[in-house]
Amino acid sequence: MKLPLTLLFFFFATIVFAQKATIRGVVLDESNNPLSGVNVTYEGIGTISDLGGYYLLEIPSNQEVTVTFSHVGHKNAKLRFNLSPNEDYELNPVLRVDVEQIPEVVISGRENKRVEGVTTISPEVIRKMVGANAGVENLLKSLPGVNGNDELSTQYAVRGGNYDENLVYVNEIEVYRPFLIRSGQQEGLSFVNSDLTSNVEFSAGGFQAKYGDKLSSVLDITYRRPVNFGASVDLSLLGASGSVEGISKNGRLSGILGIRYRDNSLLVNAKETETNYRPKFADAQTYLTYKFTNNFELSFLGNVSLNEYSYRPLTRQTNFGTIADPIALLVFYEGREEDRYNTYFGALKSTWVVSDNYTAKFIASLYQTTEQEYFDILAEYRLGEVNTEIGSEDLGTVEFTRGIGGQLTHARNDLDALILNVEHKGNLSLEENNIEYGIKYTREDIRDRVQEYEIIDSAGFSIRPPIFPPNDQPYQPNTSPIEPYTNVRAQNDAQIDRISGYAQWSRKTNLGNSELWLNAGVRAHNWTVSGKNITSTTQTVFSPRAQIALKPDWEMDMLFRLSGGVYHQPPFYRELRDSSGTVRPGVKAQKSIHIVFGNDYSFKMWDRAFRLNSEIYYKHLTDVNPYTLENVRIRYRATNNAVAYAYGLDLRLAGEFVPGTESWLSFGYLKTEENIEDRGYIFRPTDQRLKFGVLFQDYVKVIPSLKMYLNLTYNTGLPGGSPSYADPYKYQVRLPDYKRADLGVSYVIVDNTKFRDSGWLKPFKEFSVGAEIFNIFDVQNSITNTFVRDVYTKVQYSIPNYLTPRVFNVRLTAKF
Repeated sequence: MKLPLTLLFFFFATIVFAQKATIRGVVLDESNNPLSGVNVTYEGIGTISDLGGYYLLEIPSNQEVTVTFSHVGHKNAKLRFNLSPNEDYELNPVLRVDVEQIPEVVISGRENKRVEGVTTISPEVIRKMVGANAGVENLLKSLPGVNGNDELSTQYAVRGGNYDENLVYVNEIEVYRPFLIRSGQQEGLSFVNSDLTSNVEFSAGGFQAKYGDKLSSVLDITYRRPVNFGASVDLSLLGASGSVEGISKNGRLSGILGIRYRDNSLLVNAKETETNYRPKFADAQTYLTYKFTNNFELSFLGNVSLNEYSYRPLTRQTNFGTIADPIALLVFYEGREEDRYNTYFGALKSTWVVSDNYTAKFIASLYQTTEQEYFDILAEYRLGEVNTEIGSEDLGTVEFTRGIGGQLTHARNDLDALILNVEHKGNLSLEENNIEYGIKYTREDIRDRVQEYEIIDSAGFSIRPPIFPPNDQPYQPNTSPIEPYTNVRAQNDAQIDRISGYAQWSRKTNLGNSELWLNAGVRAHNWTVSGKNITSTTQTVFSPRAQIALKPDWEMDMLFRLSGGVYHQPPFYRELRDSSGTVRPGVKAQKSIHIVFGNDYSFKMWDRAFRLNSEIYYKHLTDVNPYTLENVRIRYRATNNAVAYAYGLDLRLAGEFVPGTESWLSFGYLKTEENIEDRGYIFRPTDQRLKFGVLFQDYVKVIPSLKMYLNLTYNTGLPGGSPSYADPYKYQVRLPDYKRADLGVSYVIVDNTKFRDSGWLKPFKEFSVGAEIFNIFDVQNSITNTFVRDVYTKVQYSIPNYLTPRVFNVRLTAKF
């Protein structure tokens, strides 16, 4: 019995003396961004923080242990611990930059974004900056080369592209937007929830092969990984949002949940059309992460969005013309519009750090959207002369009617789309070389019914569509059968199978005493279009891309960047459907040869840091699929019968114009034209020549808690609209320039410099109240034109559809 007792003694002794404690947390830099690759060690034993900065280290208990946090370019942090057995201690250290290291520039993760030509935007600026549709997209529109002339829309055009040419990723997962939305006031919420973001990166062109097949831009969002419990709430007259986040005791499971509700009534009811408007825009998002081991984790991104748009216009009066000859359009409406856009999205992502040199990722996502667009609206209008006699009781009313007419619009549009993605990515480091690759399968299953028509009546006769021979009604009778002005009827059942992949190589090296960064890669995309009554068609494209960045060994902090390549955009479903609703499976991928030359200059001004970003670019586009732009609805011709070009200059000066705040000035010049069927070059619908943007933050020096946020935009007018299906070569006029200024003022009651130890404010980490003024100068911006024919003079007038006037809002934000 002695041997078993001896073994039992040693067994219990091992348990007692080998008991351990655990230290875990997230390593952060001075900007509170997670640091990966940090060595966390004690006595030669340790671990490395993962891609999210997370680490977990077991140390002996009941004894003093010195743990060292070390990372290239940062000062070491040494901390002593003496923990109880099985104690779980959370520590989130902040590593400071090592200012005493040798004076050579270290290309860190942040510097990599600089050499890639990626703009990094602070999530705090996004959450605080004022805008009628505040969020990531609102801030993007203040950047050069990014244009959006509709404050109710989250859609944006980049360097001459359209709204369908922009990639959006959340945690490396591609996300989508609804198909049928035709106006900004129907949009509601974008996919990206600003309350959940930790990092925002944006590239306006010349991006790497690892990003997908679009022609214009990449928006790469990273959602926050919680390190402790927190909650936030944002309330205003436009809606509400809230979030809650937390982490389990052992640090394995973390999650964040955001809920939003938006009501555009404040903005829509301020427009010139009197309406009964009842929108319901709401969504819920969550991002969950579970760490099975320090080298393997599984995350889930989920989103449910329920949007209901109920719109019943009553009356409208639009005054236009000149001072000498003022004209008014007075419209009386009957009918209503009922739209629903419900989307459901779920994605799983696993990350496996196989070794220090190789990381593998597997992503699967499923997106479903069910959409309906139903309306029957009768508009009876009068076009007449306006009373301009100052002091008259009838000032502004229509005194003499030049023409009368009516317009009946009808739609019964339904769409059900299911999109499945399965993807694998790998990242391999070999000494100074980094190799990335990926392969992705996508299945798109779309069922679509289009049934819409428009009938226009003027002075008792029906206006015929422009595809018919011209007629001289009412002076000469037209005896041909009456046709609707527009009439689209189609029912489609289409499937698209895609296999795409990429491989790219990058390396950091030296050219003499200068730093050189190289990148080269290629993408391939194969897709097959099939379906009911559709001839199966398969196509393949290849897209080589490259980047080079040089940081000379100069006293000035200057970086030069050249990037470009061949970019293809294989057609999505909407690009395959022509104006009659017919799916054309043979539509080719649009092709762009894109070259970007950039310069970044970092300097000190007023003893504060500033950066000037400059880029010139050129795009040569072939196999272009022409389209018309109506508010935010894009209608393609589903042909590749055009060529186009775009070139321009983007400038952005960013820095602390006011100490402790980030602001910037933007300027963009763009020219883009297309040649359809060799008829000559004309403006593309997104040809916005000049753009000025100012994003400015300030505070009252004697009352630093009183802060101001200003968002200024000036865009020259877009090519301004033509009647449906009209020949664009006959309509080359422009809308008026877009001018807008939004102002927000807030008073910070609680923040990290103003803690409250007692009272009802004690639970708050941050608490502020504020007021916002949208469109301070009450500028009448227009988004499209309504075309009305005057029978008396045989003139067809383009009557502007105005956007929102000056609107006031109040806002409350809090964090717990």
